Amino acid sequence: MPQALVLFDIDGTLVRRAGPHHREALVKAIHHVTAIKTTTDGIPVQGMLDRDIVTKMLEQAGASTALVRRHMPAIVTRAQQIYGGSCPDLRRKVCPGARMLLYRLSRRGVVSGLVTGNLTAIGWKKMERAGLRRYLRFGAFAELARDRAGLVRIAVAQARREGWIDRASPIALIGDHPNDIRAARANGVRSIAVATGLVGADELAAHSPDVLVPDMRALSMEMLLG
Repeated sequence: MPQALVLFDIDGTLVRRAGPHHREALVKAIHHVTAIKTTTDGIPVQGMLDRDIVTKMLEQAGASTALVRRHMPAIVTRAQQIYGGSCPDLRRKVCPGARMLLYRLSRRGVVSGLVTGNLTAIGWKKMERAGLRRYLRFGAFAELARDRAGLVRIAVAQARREGWIDRASPIALIGDHPNDIRAARANGVRSIAVATGLVGADELAAHSPDVLVPDMRALSMEMLLG
């Protein structure tokens, strides 16, 4: 196996139906920092970055752009602290085929990492509680870029800087949302769409991923890396 990099989204891709704890952490963090009561109701959180979700929650509650900008760092810190103490056992929430694929990649020496809309400590806590942390070398998280394409760019740059891959190495991004497909395309990497999240296969197909499968059990190494 040549040097290669496979990047994974988390929610709907590696784990699903993880419970309300993530959203609750955002709600509680916002209230703790600003005393403003918010909700994620009416916000299409799938495929969004956590900071964008927080922004929408506050704007929906009538907060100004200046207030959002001023309090965002403290909200981000507090949300991660809250989730660290509330994350449930997620071992039974791992998506079909995800654990085995990560194991196969590790056995073949392929570098695996995260590209996720989760904040850093929230993403790693989910992976720890799902029993997947051992397979993932690094990650690019919500607070590091303005959008998902920027996160892919950061992850690829880090992998090259560390010498894990070179310019000729195959790179794939696995995700369950059209935003993952768009982020892969924006960076010229292989897009692998899995219909294990809330977006159906027909909608994913409309965005023309390089590969579309019902879940990771259907992925071969040839499909994954080309």
